[in-house]
Amino acid sequence: MRTKRGLCYPRVVDVCLGQRVVPVNDKKRRGLSSGEPKTTYRKKARFSPDVAGKSDLFDALPDDLVVSILCKLSSTARCPSDFVNVLITCKRMNGLALNSLVLSKASKKTFAIKANNWSESAHRFLKLCADAGNVEACYTLGMIRFYCLQNRGSGASLMAKAAISSHAQALYSLAVIQFNGSGGSKNDKDLRAGVALCARAAFLGHIDALRELGHCLQDGYGVRQNIAEGRRFLVQANARELAAVLSSAACQGISTRSLLTWNPLSQPHPAPHPRNPNPNHNGHVTGIGCPLLSDFGCNVPAPEAHPASRFLAEWFAARGGTPGPGLRLCSHVGCGRPETRRHEFRRCSVCGAVNYCSRACQALDWKLRHKADCAPAERWLDEEGNGDVDVDLNDAEGGGEDNVVADS
Repeated sequence: MRTKRGLCYPRVVDVCLGQRVVPVNDKKRRGLSSGEPKTTYRKKARFSPDVAGKSDLFDALPDDLVVSILCKLSSTARCPSDFVNVLITCKRMNGLALNSLVLSKASKKTFAIKANNWSESAHRFLKLCADAGNVEACYTLGMIRFYCLQNRGSGASLMAKAAISSHAQALYSLAVIQFNGSGGSKNDKDLRAGVALCARAAFLGHIDALRELGHCLQDGYGVRQNIAEGRRFLVQANARELAAVLSSAACQGISTRSLLTWNPLSQPHPAPHPRNPNPNHNGHVTGIGCPLLSDFGCNVPAPEAHPASRFLAEWFAARGGTPGPGLRLCSHVGCGRPETRRHEFRRCSVCGAVNYCSRACQALDWKLRHKADCAPAERWLDEEGNGDVDVDLNDAEGGGEDNVVADS
């Protein structure tokens, strides 16, 4: 890489136009007397079209300046093509764009790869970014390997690498794995480890972790029961989510008044669930917004799903909506997690039609969709009739209860 000292950089104009500079005496420019010589500079060579045609301004730029620009580009990319188009520009740009510093700063939207575009080259690119220390790449590739490619050990290791760097989403995902014993048997559940990981993610401000931790404290699940503290975490989760949505709306120029009176049927959910479409009166499939703080009458759109969650949902939707024989997907539209063994997720004990990987997904989906759809069934049986145990999970944000079944 070329030197970083600015004084050593050549003048771009002189290099590209092939000009040479020579000193001359110019006494009149600054009003000097004839006895006081002054040395200044004047271009001797004129512009030559033939020379300019053979030169390139980009070639004259130092490597570290180009890398700095590419770091800014990768950190603000809104889709993978914003960055991929740079890689295919030229050989030098490709080499500099794959610099470890550039890859380490890439945003999560740079890795928002669609499941139908998944390939070995996409896998290799994510691996390069993860090796460069990009925590978003570690988390995204870890989720894909753990749930889609069924490479449990490597996927969990990548998520742990991101979690060590205080990546809140990775901490919460590892907590869900610990709560469910994903990738193993029921005996592999570690509720205390799940609560500890949730607490760490909640400390970093992760909304789902705050909601999950609140339910754990309310129910005494993996931690000593403390209903008042659990309620406090649930209210804090709602307040944070509402603040995030209002901040996003302000950036888009949407007024608070129009947002809080927003019609939940007017816009599609950003990640509709493949098994739970909601057609409107025109027959088009739309989603339902996620009401928050329903006790106070506030309704806001559902938060944007993480690219890793969207990838999981698209991956299993392309495979018929089921991760395997007898396995189910989490019914929350923004999740995308599948079961890794039969009866891993809890099921609604009222209707038996939905199941969830976590209490946070249950609470969100209750307000998002299931509160209107859930209807008591006179009788429903587990596929294997193994005598599952009913576990009551109250909808702590207010507005009803949603009972789910946990495997015994």
